[in-house]
Amino acid sequence: MMSKQKTIQELQKDVDEYIGQFKEGYFSPLALTARLTEELGELAREINHYYGEKPKKTSEEEKTIEEELGDLLFVLICMANSLDIDLQTAHDRVLNKFNTRDKNRWTKIEGEGK
Repeated sequence: MMSKQKTIQELQKDVDEYIGQFKEGYFSPLALTARLTEELGELAREINHYYGEKPKKTSEEEKTIEEELGDLLFVLICMANSLDIDLQTAHDRVLNKFNTRDKNRWTKIEGEGK
C-alpha cells in the first residue's frame, strides 16, 4: 500500500506521536544503538539470502529487504528524536560535506554533477 510522500520532518513527527502514547517513551541512546545493530544484522541477513551464497532455510520466516529497511529507519528516527536531532539538518550537513570535501573523490559521469 503506497501512501503519500512524506518529508523527513513528517516521518519524525509520526514516530514521535507513536512513541508519545506510551509511558516508557524512547529507549536510552545505548539501548537504541543496540536496536540499530540488531536491525542492521537482520537487514544483512536478508541481503545475504537474496544476493549472497546463503539461501533461506525452509523453516525461516519470510521477510523482505524493504521490511528490514523500514525497521532500521524506524529505530534510526527514534534515535534522532530521542536526542532532539533534526534528520533534515543532519542530511544537509553530510551532503554538504560530500559535495565539498569529497567532491573530487569519485569519477563523475560526463556532464553530471557540475
